[in-house]
Amino acid sequence: MNPYNTPPLPQPWWRTTPAILALLALVALISALSFGFGFLVVIAAVVAVWVLPRWRWFAKVGATFGAFVLLTVGAGLGGQLDDSGTAKSKASTQDKGSEGVKTASSSPSPKVLKAADYTKKPLNEAVKLAGSAGFTTTHHDAAGDDRTVMVRSLWTVCFQEVDPTAKTINFGVVKSDEPCPEKDGGPLPWPVMPDVVGVTYDTAVKDLKRAGIDLDRVELDDVYLDLDAPTAKEAAEDGDEWRVCFQSPADGSDVTSDIAVGLDLGRWTDADLVQRCPKAKDTTYDIPANDPDYDSGNSSSTTGGVGSTGGGSSSSSGGSTGGGSVGTVHPGSFCSPQGATGVTKAGTPMVCGPGSDGRNRWHS
Repeated sequence: MNPYNTPPLPQPWWRTTPAILALLALVALISALSFGFGFLVVIAAVVAVWVLPRWRWFAKVGATFGAFVLLTVGAGLGGQLDDSGTAKSKASTQDKGSEGVKTASSSPSPKVLKAADYTKKPLNEAVKLAGSAGFTTTHHDAAGDDRTVMVRSLWTVCFQEVDPTAKTINFGVVKSDEPCPEKDGGPLPWPVMPDVVGVTYDTAVKDLKRAGIDLDRVELDDVYLDLDAPTAKEAAEDGDEWRVCFQSPADGSDVTSDIAVGLDLGRWTDADLVQRCPKAKDTTYDIPANDPDYDSGNSSSTTGGVGSTGGGSSSSSGGSTGGGSVGTVHPGSFCSPQGATGVTKAGTPMVCGPGSDGRNRWHS
């Protein structure tokens, strides 16, 4: 057999040129998907180029260079895909962020609390109601004196400062028997006592009301020692007959919560002989015979007069046991002379005699 005329034996398919070129093309595809794995495939392809095919050396060099070019191209394509994915990821994140912003912006705003009007209420009640409404409360002296609030029930709310965002209320308060100032921190507007001396009780009541003085604070007294002080109801029934003889405090004085308002009244009509107030308090007797110092020893009168015995004779001085009727008297009042008689407004007979203190007083 002539060796030069013998045809070459066929090569296996994996050593053929098409197989090697397919391997090189696979490098670009794999490196586009994974650069690390593609690099390993390039090494394998280079080894295959130099071992498997029966190429000339320059062809093998060219194939090796081409393998690395394909690796670079594949890596570039993979990078573009990664950038695109990153961009998509960023866009998706931005979209989600936008949706979050939209969702946040579309969510309802926090509910703003509205406070009720707690002025003129006791502080303890206002604190309880405000706390039930969701507010935190503080308080201060509305008079600007920085007084400490000890018992809340004894203070009244005059002003309130509401912060709906912080859900707080600051109460400006004064003591329950004090008037509210015109503004928070201002002075207390105490009533000023008017001049009511010499006017009738009816007129005095009107003047006191006009000045802002509570009539429940006014104490009445009878200017006569031997008469009981009238009640406000009794004085009002005959308000044009009662006159104000003395007042407390003096006109122009501030009527603060710790000052007592007093009126000393005298009563007379056109039929009375004396129609004026006494010069001083607690020194005058409506019925002179009621005065313990009244001297009837030298006085005489007709039947029924003071110091009479009923028969018209004069009574003995000092401790006379005789005496006539002196008219209307008040139980327990001082009297003179001993043994004189009288009647109360209700018609109860009374007699003048020693009382528990040893002085003559009217008793039944």
